Amino acid sequence: MNLNMNKPLISICIPSYNRPAELLRLLRTVDSVSRERLEIVICEDKSPKRDEVSRAVDEFKKTGKYSVHYIENAENLGYDKNLRELIKHASGEWVVFMGDDDEFVPGALDKLIKFLEENPVLGYVLKSHYTIYPGGKKEPFRYFPETRFFEAGPEAYKTLFRKSVFISGFTIKRELTLPFLASEFDGTLLFQLYLSAEVVLKNSSAYFDEPLTQAYEGVDPMFGTAESEKGLYTPGVVTVQNSLNFLKGFLKITRFIDAEHGLSATPEIQLDMSKYFYPSLAIQRGKGIGEFLRYVRELNKLGFNASPYYYLYVILLSVLGKKICDWGIRTLKNMLGKTPEL
Repeated sequence: MNLNMNKPLISICIPSYNRPAELLRLLRTVDSVSRERLEIVICEDKSPKRDEVSRAVDEFKKTGKYSVHYIENAENLGYDKNLRELIKHASGEWVVFMGDDDEFVPGALDKLIKFLEENPVLGYVLKSHYTIYPGGKKEPFRYFPETRFFEAGPEAYKTLFRKSVFISGFTIKRELTLPFLASEFDGTLLFQLYLSAEVVLKNSSAYFDEPLTQAYEGVDPMFGTAESEKGLYTPGVVTVQNSLNFLKGFLKITRFIDAEHGLSATPEIQLDMSKYFYPSLAIQRGKGIGEFLRYVRELNKLGFNASPYYYLYVILLSVLGKKICDWGIRTLKNMLGKTPEL
């Protein structure tokens, strides 16, 4: 247990851009009874709605429940650099990143606090979460049937890498990230994956089988305004090229880690990603069969067609369409209570 009670155990770190109402909704879901164990750090990234974001934070601060540090970036840093900025301003032992349009599951923060206090040697914790669809239906993202612990090393890195992409609830020990606040991956929108890779290779880690956060399906992305993101992403939409640029970022990180640590993990991670490629395929199926098949051809060139499951997803989406396939995937996961282990 952390005995320095003057230092927060957790810094909830929120990169904010142009979503004042959603940010206030998120802040109102911070519900820990251990208020002194938390601080909230918000870095507003020079969005057009900066003044509205500031007013939303001020409204929340009036409750006086939590320590809130609100920073306005002098320039639009972009997603990856803003994560580094949040780490620099945080003072907690652990950093928990949150997307400004997501929420905490009621009661989950206190469960996380207890878990972190009971396992002080960990460097990284993978969480479970929900996706909420229009109409209120929830899809669980549970990666294992129970809480698991992993020894430091390449196997933990390969097992946890793909599963760590969703930013909200990403939980990592702040001190261990400080040597890795580099800019090589700006524009990938995946800086957190680089941090998790470096940390789990040398520190023990865990999967905590309690849903911590929840995200709403269908929210428009805001990426593409910062200099590091221009030409790679188009704000407000997810184009085929946007998706391809995003996926190239995974490989940029894995190849860097391979070279730095003398590994050859990239093919294994590509295989793991291929088995669970349905979401990336489905998001482009809604644009029509021609655009979808063009996307598939480009994915094949990148090597993501590495498993039979990938081809099964392509066939089913081509024949049945996205709506029916989405229903089938959600039904299967709800029946199992977790993501199938393929």
